[in-house]
Amino acid sequence: MLKIDVVTRAVISHVAPAKPRTFSDFEAAAKAMREQEGRKESIFRQAVDAEKNKANLLEKKFQEAVKKAKETPDEGPRLRDFEID
Repeated sequence: MLKIDVVTRAVISHVAPAKPRTFSDFEAAAKAMREQEGRKESIFRQAVDAEKNKANLLEKKFQEAVKKAKETPDEGPRLRDFEID
């Protein structure tokens, strides 16, 4: 709520609206904190598992690239644009 002076058109005072409570009681807040911790732990475990499998995935990709390179023989030295002249 704002109180405004009509003559000067300046704000004289204001009252901020009351903010509703996020949680109704302490138990609800504690329960929400425990649930949030569980979610954090789950996300962390997924990240750790992904990091463990990262080396295997990169190794497989490398082996596939080596296999592909062996299957397609190199045609010899390639000429660059400035060497054509």
